[in-house]
Amino acid sequence: MKTLGPLIRTTFVIVVLDQLTKLLVVHVMALKDLAVIPVYHPYLMFRMAWNEGINFGIPLANKWGLIALAGVICLWIIVWMVRDKPGMWAQISAGLVVGGAIGNVIDRLAYGAVADFLNMSCCGWENPWSFNVADIAIFLGAVGLIFLTPTKQRAADEAD
Repeated sequence: MKTLGPLIRTTFVIVVLDQLTKLLVVHVMALKDLAVIPVYHPYLMFRMAWNEGINFGIPLANKWGLIALAGVICLWIIVWMVRDKPGMWAQISAGLVVGGAIGNVIDRLAYGAVADFLNMSCCGWENPWSFNVADIAIFLGAVGLIFLTPTKQRAADEAD
């Protein structure tokens, strides 16, 4: 029987990494006061953004609605992993999504918005949006769940 260890460990690592980077950049480096810190201009900047909506600041609902939505998605993913017991890489992908969602929920509870600070631009294009470690984890986890989770058709093909 496969355990959910990879999901749990990945979730924990992402929450800790996300919150530590936010603590360091936003508070210790005082990005919340400075607004912008050039790291490797123009390719990497720390640019403070308080995201009260969903991706790219798109408004969806209030803080509690977004927290509830994140909770429902996390619960659905965990039930899915318990029910289907997929392999290690699918569980790691699930842990990335769940850990990222929890990291952003912590921000919404602590600040009323998600603390975004990573900003990357290139080649004369200045990116107006910022993101964070949780956002990266959610994106990579979603891609992993799409490509690394066995479907019934793939399982049938592999059985042949």
